[in-house]
Amino acid sequence: MVYKAVWVRTGKRPHLSLPADYRPRMRVFGTVGLAGSGKGELAEVAHDEGIPVVTMGDVIRQACRDRGLDPAEDHGTVAKALREEHGPAAIAERSLPMVRAAVDDEDAETVVVDGLRSMVEVEAFREEFGEAFEIVSVEAPFELRAERLAERGRDASDSDLEALRDRDERELDFGMGEVMEAADHRIENTDTLESFRARARELLANAPNLDPSQ
Repeated sequence: MVYKAVWVRTGKRPHLSLPADYRPRMRVFGTVGLAGSGKGELAEVAHDEGIPVVTMGDVIRQACRDRGLDPAEDHGTVAKALREEHGPAAIAERSLPMVRAAVDDEDAETVVVDGLRSMVEVEAFREEFGEAFEIVSVEAPFELRAERLAERGRDASDSDLEALRDRDERELDFGMGEVMEAADHRIENTDTLESFRARARELLANAPNLDPSQ
């Protein structure tokens, strides 16, 4: 069904009147970003705003557990195995039911998919959601990302600059660079955390355009 916005003039400032059953266009944001860029922080903003987040890495972690493996140690191995066994879009395809559940069960108008890696995955989501699927690239310079990872210090590799360069190269070669170039939205995460969170909230809360002339 197509709804038309009506601008009502009441002698005061015109205001937008919408049908009682109007529902804004669903939006599915797929995020992409190199390690330390702040992609996970965008997901946290979505959580705080009550927006469902589907993390593609959770698919891999569950597959690790299903195979009796440790997600912390075998994450990369299992991700590779899933793609070899079920095709390059395997992880995206296993994420689709979770996105559908968020839309259908939680009646969500916006869903965030965290962790795009390749255009094959993008196409899987676009085939399912069409124009409602939008890519958000979160970006920051290498030095700043390295500093953030060192402060985070989840493991020894977080402070290893060569390891980070190698990881960047692997991710970009795998296809992440193409996804970043194809982004519908780009957030440069080079300022304060609060500034980044504010920009993320603005993006996630952005309503569909309504033309008052229609």
